[in-house]
Amino acid sequence: MSDSVVSSVRAHLVSSIEGPDPTAASVTFLGVEPLDVLRFESPDGLVRYVTLGCSRHPMGDPNELVADPTRGPRAELVLTLRGGTGVASGVARTLAVLAAAPSVEGVVLLEDALLDLGEPLWKDTAFTAVLLGDSGIADLTLPEPFDPVRFLGVVPLTGTEAAWVRLRGAEALREAWTEAGIDIRDPHRSAASL
Repeated sequence: MSDSVVSSVRAHLVSSIEGPDPTAASVTFLGVEPLDVLRFESPDGLVRYVTLGCSRHPMGDPNELVADPTRGPRAELVLTLRGGTGVASGVARTLAVLAAAPSVEGVVLLEDALLDLGEPLWKDTAFTAVLLGDSGIADLTLPEPFDPVRFLGVVPLTGTEAAWVRLRGAEALREAWTEAGIDIRDPHRSAASL
């Protein structure tokens, strides 16, 4: 079923995101099945980087001794940036690291989750963490008994913004962005004044 999930996710993404077919970068980590990062360029100047392979298996409860191979949340990550970051920026590797977290660390990727890498997300950026939220891409329903695949938006954060999320919560940071008129899709944006 895992290969058919990946094929279904790819077809869903291609039909959901306007523009030409994506390019793909494959990333492999020792002990983890390969992950692809698809790069969609839209006519509106937005570039979407989307993981493909994270949803291959459900994310289970790390406290369970035996994982249920059919039940549990499934997700892929979507990073949307104006103009993108450039091919050699390292963003594909970073997204693959985040998408591998459920397999490697037992992390469950959910909306409002804060993931802190403690290093720049891509070359020459101040962002070191991400906040997960709604990507605007509809869930992909899988045949019973499988849970649907969610597409979680990835918003890059500075260290200050990550600290704000820990202290005040994800919604408080989103409100601060709105009040300050910050475009979270700008890869060169400054941090919100908190």
